[in-house]
Amino acid sequence: MAGLRNETPAPESIVLHGQSRVLEIGFADGSHYRIPFELMRVNSPSAEVQGHGRGQEVLQTGKREVGIVSIEPVGNYGVKPVFTDGHESGIFTWEYLYFLGSQQAELWQDYERRLQEAGVDRDAPMAAAAKGHVHGPGCSH
Repeated sequence: MAGLRNETPAPESIVLHGQSRVLEIGFADGSHYRIPFELMRVNSPSAEVQGHGRGQEVLQTGKREVGIVSIEPVGNYGVKPVFTDGHESGIFTWEYLYFLGSQQAELWQDYERRLQEAGVDRDAPMAAAAKGHVHGPGCSH
């Protein structure tokens, strides 16, 4: 499949669980992950979250209750979820979803560390977290 590295297994199933706010995905290698929508949202691959270069990431807060309104296929390499907070610019490749699923514990620890370093609570409104965002050259937000 295009967009997959040779070592990334192909997805075989993908199910959204709206009530529990989890994306369930199974891969050809037998791996099966339940990825919380919040984890997806705070680690969205979009420039809005990742910034426009190293060190320009925007810490996401207030996403514990985020849902996914819809999810659209993108070619044969990924999906584009539309989150209930209006975020819809991240394309989650199969490779990236495999990464999110397989590295959940480390990603949660990193997120908690970044929150602590910023002195911001996980449930704080985004305005509080955005105060620490530095707008670099070419940044449009």
